[in-house]
Amino acid sequence: MTMMRSTLPAALLLAGAVAACSKRAAPDAVVYASNERGNSIAVISTRTNAVVDTIAVGRRPRGLKLSPDGRLVYVALGDDDAVGVIDVAHRKVVDTIPVGIDPEQVVVSPDGRTLFVSNEKTNMATAVAIDNERVIFSVPVGVEPEGIAVSPDGSKLYVTAETDHNVTVIDVRAGKEIRRFRVGTRPRWVAFTSDGARAYVSAETGGVVSVIDVARDSVIATITVGDTKPVGVVISSDDKRVYVAEGRGAQVLFIDATTNRVVDSIAVGKRPWGIALSPDGKTLYTADGGTNTVTIIDIPRGQVIATVAVGEKPYDVLYVPPAPSPQR
Repeated sequence: MTMMRSTLPAALLLAGAVAACSKRAAPDAVVYASNERGNSIAVISTRTNAVVDTIAVGRRPRGLKLSPDGRLVYVALGDDDAVGVIDVAHRKVVDTIPVGIDPEQVVVSPDGRTLFVSNEKTNMATAVAIDNERVIFSVPVGVEPEGIAVSPDGSKLYVTAETDHNVTVIDVRAGKEIRRFRVGTRPRWVAFTSDGARAYVSAETGGVVSVIDVARDSVIATITVGDTKPVGVVISSDDKRVYVAEGRGAQVLFIDATTNRVVDSIAVGKRPWGIALSPDGKTLYTADGGTNTVTIIDIPRGQVIATVAVGEKPYDVLYVPPAPSPQR
């Protein structure tokens, strides 16, 4: 009688090999850096802290934002009067959406249906529907708008104006301005806390960060940081820390959001502009336009762990988790 040999060990080996292969194939989270003069985006692995890809985009890429579902990245293309749409999984531009003249920064509505941009040359804020690329509204704001942010509930849009030193508040549903209020001189970036109760606005020339009560749309505190040109702002997920990139100071400031005091600083490359934070709150990234680098900071250790050469004049950085699996 012929004995049949068990195939169990072979099956286990095959399963193990497939599992190991799948584990190896799992994509890394990455960081995008928009190279304003290089017309490209450098893609940095968060595992190796090295550039692993470069995506050619349109002209003068600046502000970056991730779609709520994590599948797309939007990049403001200032000299193309458009927003480029990048497929995260394939790392390529899949669409270009007209958004008006000279968009500098871009944000996405919480439901993922609408893009909002600051149009620097025309002093406007424009909302565009993503599905049909139709302009929903275009609202006059202050002179030289740059920073733009949408509240977590999607009801308000804040737009900073460099020359007028103010913030325009837009009612998103109505598509109308509801208020303007003054902040420090030459405001740049604006960021909301996760609960939408407060916002922080950096003032480059004024050397301050304004704390805003969002319910009243008014300044409730002013944090003086000195003549170091604060620009990019990012807030920890627990809203306890505010991190500010300082262009002239070539450093990142750590602000305690409870006391509104600077509690630490770490030196980075020259002229840091955009700033990003990993979801676990442990790693910071700065776009250093003066040295064409991205600086990576380990927050718990309080030190720089890598300086990565990217393209020419990086403007913004964005943490991009691995793209979700396609829906079936």
